[in-house]
Amino acid sequence: MTTPHQQLYTEAMRDRFAPGLRALGLSGWRHTFSLPDDTYWALIGVVRQDSPGRLRYTLDLSLVHKEDWAAAAFPGPRPDPRAVYGIETWRARIGELLPVGDDVWWELLPGPRWAVAVEDSIAAVRHYALPELLRRVDPAGSDGGETYLSREGLEGVNAVLLTASVARVQRAELADKELVLTGAWTRADRMARQVLGGVADGFLSAGDERFRAVRCQDTLGRELWLFEPRPGPAPGVSPPGP
Repeated sequence: MTTPHQQLYTEAMRDRFAPGLRALGLSGWRHTFSLPDDTYWALIGVVRQDSPGRLRYTLDLSLVHKEDWAAAAFPGPRPDPRAVYGIETWRARIGELLPVGDDVWWELLPGPRWAVAVEDSIAAVRHYALPELLRRVDPAGSDGGETYLSREGLEGVNAVLLTASVARVQRAELADKELVLTGAWTRADRMARQVLGGVADGFLSAGDERFRAVRCQDTLGRELWLFEPRPGPAPGVSPPGP
């Protein structure tokens, strides 16, 4: 049996949220929307949380290279931005992009002001999610140091990461005597830390004088791990600074 909250959510997504996102240039219906692009799947997905007497939602953003999606042969014509595949170039929950920098949920409550939450979520897409997706699908929008490896040069590294179900390296750049690897990783992901430690060991063993450490950061530029050469089978891991 459909509750009043569920009925309101269905109508709000259909009649207000979806048209609002399509007016911004996104295509889609109700729960998944995409930004037209020849190279990437640039996606926004609605994550719904339903509990007795309460219904709220938030938004997941995902960027997946279309070649990576085709090569991985996952089911479906395109990625679901609410799922984690390990091949994402970038992914984030919208709260990470907002000034609060924390999880943000919009709750739909029956009554005369039900549309306030929907309009606020559309505004969050307009002012934060959409500009970030546009910046990331544009190669000129990447910031950092000197490019260390091209996309083609990273194919072998990313093949290893895919085998271990670890998100691919999005960029490899040189900055301040460090090789900076950027990807959709989190500090709590122990597998990513272990596998990337091995990747860093490979880079450091090459003896390239242009860098003396390998730093891994997430797609928002937050430092995760710093790998430095030291005696032993693998480089040491130093915690990021304050």
